[in-house]
Amino acid sequence: MEASGSVTLGQVSFLLGLVLVIVAWIYSEILEYKRKGASTRENSAISLVSVDSDAVKEDDRAVLLEGGSLPLASPRTWSWSVTSQISRLLLMDESFLVDNRLTLRAMSEFGIFLTYFYLCDRTNLFGESKKNYDRDLFLFLYFLLIIVAAITSFTIHHDKSSFSGKSILYLNRHQTEEWKGWMQVLFLMYHYFAATEIYNAIRVFIAAYVWMTGFGNFSYYYVRKDFSLARFAQMMWRLNFLVIFCCIVLNNSYMLYYICPMHTLFTLMVYGALGILHKYNEIGWVMAIKMGACFLVVIFVWEIPGVFDLVWSPFSFFLGYTDLDPSKLKHPVLHEWHFRSGLDRYIWIVGMMYAYFHPTVERWMEKLEETEVRRRLAIKATVVISSLLVGYFWFEYVYKLDKVTYNKFHPYTSWIPITVYICLRNFTQQFRSCSITLFAWLGKITLETYISQFHIWLRSGVPNGQPKLLLSLIPNYPLLNFMLTSAIYVAISYRLFELTNTLKTAFIPSKDNKQLMNNAVAAVAITFFLYSLSFMILKVPALLV
Repeated sequence: MEASGSVTLGQVSFLLGLVLVIVAWIYSEILEYKRKGASTRENSAISLVSVDSDAVKEDDRAVLLEGGSLPLASPRTWSWSVTSQISRLLLMDESFLVDNRLTLRAMSEFGIFLTYFYLCDRTNLFGESKKNYDRDLFLFLYFLLIIVAAITSFTIHHDKSSFSGKSILYLNRHQTEEWKGWMQVLFLMYHYFAATEIYNAIRVFIAAYVWMTGFGNFSYYYVRKDFSLARFAQMMWRLNFLVIFCCIVLNNSYMLYYICPMHTLFTLMVYGALGILHKYNEIGWVMAIKMGACFLVVIFVWEIPGVFDLVWSPFSFFLGYTDLDPSKLKHPVLHEWHFRSGLDRYIWIVGMMYAYFHPTVERWMEKLEETEVRRRLAIKATVVISSLLVGYFWFEYVYKLDKVTYNKFHPYTSWIPITVYICLRNFTQQFRSCSITLFAWLGKITLETYISQFHIWLRSGVPNGQPKLLLSLIPNYPLLNFMLTSAIYVAISYRLFELTNTLKTAFIPSKDNKQLMNNAVAAVAITFFLYSLSFMILKVPALLV
């Protein structure tokens, strides 16, 4: 087995940390097994002495049998000082290990999956094959998935609107998750089969994701008014935890996974827009000024020549990217960031606007559903016909443009197909209340499927390389290989989604800022220790020669 590229400090640090965590986890499982045995024997002895005693309830006895006096149903939030956390881990303190057994298990599993990423993408342990696009096969697979998903997971929801208390369900969570899911499938298939003819559609899908970033984050902050440090940390963890470790283990630039910095930026901008003077968010003219300010900031940074480089050049060390394609080596390091962020620079604000007017639209739809039938049908028919006409003209005069020309229009027109879709998807109560839950399930793990595809579904073979090849586990059988790698890839992506949330719960307390800072300091200290040790392992022997 050969590995591509030289070993980095980050990779050695990750390996050292993973070995430590796995050893600690295995030892904690042994300790827990011994405790279970001792607890079982103790309970058996008690039952022999007093068979008729009912002092211990049945559910309490079940808890004792599962894990003794300290049940571990979920990972425990770390709650010690920085020094105590590090020293107790390094010294393999038994009570510490048992208390944090599930957290150590999650960390070990997460590390093993990243090791699998490395083996698939950076070694010759598995094969590779070339991409091949066949329109008939592409459409067959996608529509087959839609048919099977609709037959097996079509669901009618009866949720109530949080604003009116009635079953309006305009842009409800089930619907937006489904929306993300079916777009993600096409987005991934576009990469797997190199379906370049749908490039413009993919640009619209990415704009829709960014629109949802504006819509979802605005809805949360406007309603919940939670601008706490814990909420901010949880948000950043969700967006960047997995990708940071991928950058370390695979020695890739952050910008290779451009969706992550894009969503992070626009999430921060929504957070800032609503967080500043948030006590006045209920005042309409204040929100109008805030949204107008967002447009002005985007115009200033992206539309005025030279400003973008001035603003972002200090962040080139993590937003810079050099494509290995010889034809793109001439581009400056911030070209990729300018291109990707610029394509969707306005649509997150449109998402905020739609979220702000969401209650108003719901009330309007509620009144519409209560009007007499003829008028209701006339209004709905007008909305549908208008949407179809607008969509048709956009398709004919914008979508059909070549990719280079289309990209110039995209920042100013991407809101059109998104609005058309929203109108058509919500024009009847029946449409609004149903969804295909398989796509909604896939919609929840879009971040993990996006990141994982680079390494365990596709393959680049080198740091910062675009995934132009396919991972091949069954050589010479492309469809069987597609089936197997897809199953493994989706399963691991879902598990990474769960592990990310599990570890977020363990390390980011929701209402304890002091403990949150302690955990952050502990993370920095452990990172410094591992990198220092890695430096000695890699550099010191070379200096002594």
